[in-house]
Amino acid sequence: MPQTAETATAEKHTYGQILKSSALIGGSSAVTILFGIIRTKAMAVLLGPAGFGLMSVYGSIADLAQSIAGMGINSSGVRQIAEAVGTGEQERIARTAAVLRWTSVFLGIVGAIFLVLFSAQVSILTFGGNQRSAAVALLSLAVFFRLVSAGQGALIQGMRRISDLARMGILGGLFGTVISIVLVYFLRERGIVPALVGIALAALITSWWYSRKVEIERPSMTLSLVRQEAPGLLKLGFAFMVSGCLMMGAGYAVRTMVLRMVGLEAAGFYSAAWTLGGLYVGFILQAMGADFYPRLTAVARDNAECNRLVNEQAQISLLLAGPGVIATLTFAPVVIALFYSAKFNATVEILRWICLGMTLRVITWPMGFIILAKGASNYLIWTEIAWTVVNVGLSWVCLKSFGLNGVGIAFFGSYVFHGLMIYPIVRRLSGFRWSSANRKTGLLCLTLVAVVFCGFYILSPLFAVGLGILAVILISAYSIRILFNLVPSDRIPNPLRRWLARFGLTTSGS
Repeated sequence: MPQTAETATAEKHTYGQILKSSALIGGSSAVTILFGIIRTKAMAVLLGPAGFGLMSVYGSIADLAQSIAGMGINSSGVRQIAEAVGTGEQERIARTAAVLRWTSVFLGIVGAIFLVLFSAQVSILTFGGNQRSAAVALLSLAVFFRLVSAGQGALIQGMRRISDLARMGILGGLFGTVISIVLVYFLRERGIVPALVGIALAALITSWWYSRKVEIERPSMTLSLVRQEAPGLLKLGFAFMVSGCLMMGAGYAVRTMVLRMVGLEAAGFYSAAWTLGGLYVGFILQAMGADFYPRLTAVARDNAECNRLVNEQAQISLLLAGPGVIATLTFAPVVIALFYSAKFNATVEILRWICLGMTLRVITWPMGFIILAKGASNYLIWTEIAWTVVNVGLSWVCLKSFGLNGVGIAFFGSYVFHGLMIYPIVRRLSGFRWSSANRKTGLLCLTLVAVVFCGFYILSPLFAVGLGILAVILISAYSIRILFNLVPSDRIPNPLRRWLARFGLTTSGS
């Protein structure tokens, strides 16, 4: 076989692998999203905007505490396990897995104790008084459960057991939804924190169930071996921790600003828009993190291969995200009514701005993985600091200038800045350039998103919706055609291939 044909076949195989893992994790996320819809709708109806906002603020506290106490071991653990698996040395895999498990339990205990000790201060900082310190202290259980679960999840992801990862997400989502709805139904606002603890416990139980299926030899660990292994995990994890803390800290700061400057009900509107804006894009980004990150880590020293994988992942992500983002822009009022209630109408415009930011996030995230895979911890920390400063600063300025919609505008602005900052860095690290296919797809997708977004400001609602529907049809047809031509034809079921060929969406129907 000629070399060019071999290369083309290998690339098609890679695209097929990306789509397979995206479909697996995406399918799992779709089911999880369904549970999320049910849970969100129930919370919105049972608690109203103010109660929903309170739940999001408690969630931000738990997220931030988890990021600080977790020392980034969920991300560094994936990298360490993937590297150990790459060597094929069973003893090394077993040692790395054991250290990951015990470190996550230890950090979970430390994080929970610290949140209990500083619960009064956290309550004062967040709510302006210590009246909610007992509830904040109870959140420590959620932090412990989440951290132990994150360690077990990192083991499964590092071993690239993608189907187990998908099942874990589905079952955790199902149990978490049932527990949270029951608690909030009977206890109302008093059930919010127990519900967050219950969701974390459900995730812990499911991750434990699947991690015990990973067959690893029991290593002969001594304290000195743990001392040798743990620093490597924590050193790399520190950069991830700083990155995670800054991101969670930015979310916490923005929610607190909305709470203090506009009110608790506005915090509920913002939280609702944020949840919906990230819903569709979230499954694409989860799929990217689940399989793409360990694969990229394995080839991080080969710049050409590394850049090829990033371009392929970015192309697939854009093709999958484009139709969903434009559909969300177009049907935002219907989506809000479906997920929440008529009381959340003020969320529509913020949601559209967040959709713009999410489009840029899909484009810039694959590039960011080059920094992670190469272990460039300094770049990771400084880029996250720069993004956090810009995001929080813009949010404050825009909140004062444009009211609640300002936080959506600020989110979009922060990702314009992120894209301009990341590209020169990855050019320096790996010589990365966007492929011509990605430039073409990106230009089409961004143009359609911009046209639909502007349509709602200059056209009547009826014409704007019509324009949005046309854009959804165009981008969907384009995405389907490109996606099915990227994967080997023998991986597409014959009936589907014939059906697509009938509409001119594949090159062959045989």
